[in-house]
Amino acid sequence: MAGSFYGEWSGLLIVQLHFPLQFLVTLPIITGIQNARRKWGWAWYFIGMSVSFSVPHENVLQLGLREGMKVGDFGAGTGHYSRAAAAIVGHSGRVYAIDVQEEILKHLKLNTHAHHQSTIETIWGDIEKPGGSHLRDASLDAIILANTLFQIENRFGLLKEMKRVLKSGGKLMVVDWAGSYGGLGPVPEKVVTEHAAEDFFISGGFHKVKSFRAGPHHYGIVFTSP
Repeated sequence: MAGSFYGEWSGLLIVQLHFPLQFLVTLPIITGIQNARRKWGWAWYFIGMSVSFSVPHENVLQLGLREGMKVGDFGAGTGHYSRAAAAIVGHSGRVYAIDVQEEILKHLKLNTHAHHQSTIETIWGDIEKPGGSHLRDASLDAIILANTLFQIENRFGLLKEMKRVLKSGGKLMVVDWAGSYGGLGPVPEKVVTEHAAEDFFISGGFHKVKSFRAGPHHYGIVFTSP
């Protein structure tokens, strides 16, 4: 893809070179970070930070996806994990990129390579509400929840929706910030630690398969659904 995209948001300069999206380059101007957060809310993490500190195309391998599988990217943001999953499941599979922010989904679609356009379907939905993903019961082989858990207000609503759409024995991969890291990550009171995430999903009926290091600032956990 040719050309470049430039945006300046309240002191935060974002430069995206239109190479494959895993090469997204973000250049935060430190003095403008707090202003950007106040103006743009949690979208800041999706657009400015999520890929800088985790490696989607490596992390998604932990799910053991295969060609033809159906995957839900819950809280897809700009779609880095959606694209990584699409590269594995191929044209015979499907990746549902779901987010509550419609503008972010437009960005995702515009920046998806033509090769993956038929594999990735964007859905404007609320993953915290019953039926909010707009997916059928037991329709997914796997769910990706990356850089999203710390933003969830209704965790039990999210849990219920995940269990509804996952097939029995389906996989769930959780990737999230391990700490605040002096403001690079979420504010300290929003951080969901690895232990807390593990306890929450196990208490909700999921079975832990493994933990892995998802990046220098992120943890990763893979579960199976009941």
